[in-house]
Amino acid sequence: MDIPRKNSRRRRIIRQGLFAVSGLVVIALISIALARLEPAVPSVDRRTLWIDAVKRGPMLRQVRGVGTLVSEDVLVVPATVSGRVTRILVEPGAIVDANTVILELNNPELQLQWLDAQSQLNSAQARLDARKTELQDQVLGMEAEQARMEADVREAKLMAQVDQKQYEEDLISELNMSLSRARVEELEKLLEINKKRWAMFRDQTLPAQLAELEAAVRQAESLYNLRKSQVDSLHVRAGTAGVLASVREKIELGQSVSAGTILARITNPQRLKAQLKVPEVQARDVRIGLAAEVDTYNGTVSGRVSRIDPTVMEGNVMVDVALQGALPEGARPDLSVVGTIEIERLDDILYVGRPVSASNESTVQVFKIAADGKYANRTSVQFGRTSVSTIEIIEGLANGDEIILSDMSQWDEHDKIRLK
Repeated sequence: MDIPRKNSRRRRIIRQGLFAVSGLVVIALISIALARLEPAVPSVDRRTLWIDAVKRGPMLRQVRGVGTLVSEDVLVVPATVSGRVTRILVEPGAIVDANTVILELNNPELQLQWLDAQSQLNSAQARLDARKTELQDQVLGMEAEQARMEADVREAKLMAQVDQKQYEEDLISELNMSLSRARVEELEKLLEINKKRWAMFRDQTLPAQLAELEAAVRQAESLYNLRKSQVDSLHVRAGTAGVLASVREKIELGQSVSAGTILARITNPQRLKAQLKVPEVQARDVRIGLAAEVDTYNGTVSGRVSRIDPTVMEGNVMVDVALQGALPEGARPDLSVVGTIEIERLDDILYVGRPVSASNESTVQVFKIAADGKYANRTSVQFGRTSVSTIEIIEGLANGDEIILSDMSQWDEHDKIRLK
């Protein structure tokens, strides 16, 4: 017969407890070890990255802007009168001279005003001619009256001489002699008054009456010429030699235009300048007189900054570049170009290709390539002055270091990446 052991149950319970405690300890140790493990390092294909090495030496500071070629000689052709477009004779791009008719307008009301002005001019001229005839008749009448009075004076003088002889021969009385002399004096005075009256009429009255009518004629003539020029302006002419350029709002057949509407632009293709849009953060270093180079996509041409717009529009500053030298083939107004303006040359500095996230005078986190070339670690770098594709290094990198210039924002949560 078997005799059960009294302590076997107790030993079994103790052994199970030891196993449970050991398991818990092992689980705790594994948890602590896993917690202390670093997150997995992401891998990036090196061929997809833009990498550049830090260099020491001279760096040319430049700013770049996109824009168009524009003519330095631009003539805007506005509508001087309102009307409706009936014909478009020349399209943009055509070569024109001063008398080339670009388009024709129609304005019946203006035609009637011109005819009315012509009628008023004819009426004013007729009134002037009629008044001249009347005044000429008055002049002839006054001249005839003066001639008659001069004849009367001569006749009175002869009669006085006859009476004088008869008086000396005692043939007439002294009274008759006195009457004869008084008549001569009276006629001479009347003649003198008539001469003054004639002189006043000739020098004052006659010019004044003609001046009033002549002024009316000139006024009517000015109105007629104005209406005629307005009618002539319905045939819109270029006004100068050049190339017809397009306007912002294209003119269509049948369109009604008001006075002042820009109908056309005439440009000179031989005198062009570049208008560049430079970002405002870079435009602060641009100054008049700086050298520039303009790329027309068919050749480059040098130039100098000639004007800087004082205002900022949509984050850009308009900069004009006066071109120097021969223009590349195909250069024409409104041609898209890229311009590069040289700011300054920096000597013996550390510089590198400009990272996507770097800006002027900023501190940026970039990935620096490790010595073994297999990993890249996040590094804080202080940058200085910028150029189009390079940037000055103030602190954080040394000559020969390599950094990633590409956009690395998708790895912002990692301080280290593996390069494949």
